[in-house]
Amino acid sequence: MSQSPAISVLMPIYNARPFLAAAMDSVLAQTFGDLELVAVDDGSTDGSLEMLRKYEAADPRVRVISRPNTGIVGALSDGLAACRADFIARMDGDDTCSPDRFAKQAAYLNEHTECVAVGCQVLLTDETGSPICIKKDTLFSHEEIDAAHLSNGWPLTHGALMMRREAVLRVGGYREQYKWLEDLDLFLRLAEIGKLANLPEVLYRYRQHPGSICWTRQGEQLIIRQALYVDTRKRRGLPEQSMSLPPAQATYASSEVRRIWAWWALAEGNISTARRLALKVFTSRPASLNSWRLMACAIRGH
Repeated sequence: MSQSPAISVLMPIYNARPFLAAAMDSVLAQTFGDLELVAVDDGSTDGSLEMLRKYEAADPRVRVISRPNTGIVGALSDGLAACRADFIARMDGDDTCSPDRFAKQAAYLNEHTECVAVGCQVLLTDETGSPICIKKDTLFSHEEIDAAHLSNGWPLTHGALMMRREAVLRVGGYREQYKWLEDLDLFLRLAEIGKLANLPEVLYRYRQHPGSICWTRQGEQLIIRQALYVDTRKRRGLPEQSMSLPPAQATYASSEVRRIWAWWALAEGNISTARRLALKVFTSRPASLNSWRLMACAIRGH
């Protein structure tokens, strides 16, 4: 590919083989085909790299970067340096997106030159890809999004985002000192040079895992978020102000995570997902009254 594509898809991968084919296929099947897929293998040990090499050999739009494991910030930074397009679409190796996602996001950025990053509405799924619920804290105006980022909200989903490459580079890209919140740090800095937005359509399926950082490192994330909040207000010339953050549980057991998902699925009307998750919770914690209550509600469907 000698000519730069319109979109660079930045996909960091670490041990995502069970889900990787679906993620890759959903990118390569986009109705907007003028793209390159920059896949950064972050030292995977599960065969992900071998799968990526097969895609690279089959489709010239795929470019694979293989490197020792350094963590998500290093993988994102190396991938960002390799991206050539004006628009960068983020994508995670265990998620999928609708075929028209890139077309709609690129059209929005072309029509709204003040916007530096645009996301979309997101469907949360469990490990199997079964629907849990629509992500509840998605907001749509720049003012609402930025205000939420400065409190305890998370209205943008990193994997569902399309950004202007020039803007990302101008604010300094990803910063290692805010690992585990490197995306929020980037969102806050991008908001200082342009507008943020979300499209109202569900264009991204976000796979949840009990072992993900948001469930296993919530305590550390809140400490980092407090430091990030202070840094952002100082950088913006805003007065110091205490940040109201919800109490954090240091880590969640897998059964507790699935219990939460089951209630979310039940509230959304995804009964089959709720029942399957409830059964897993009940099997792992049969003596818990909460397990019995969840199972009963899942069976009734409300």
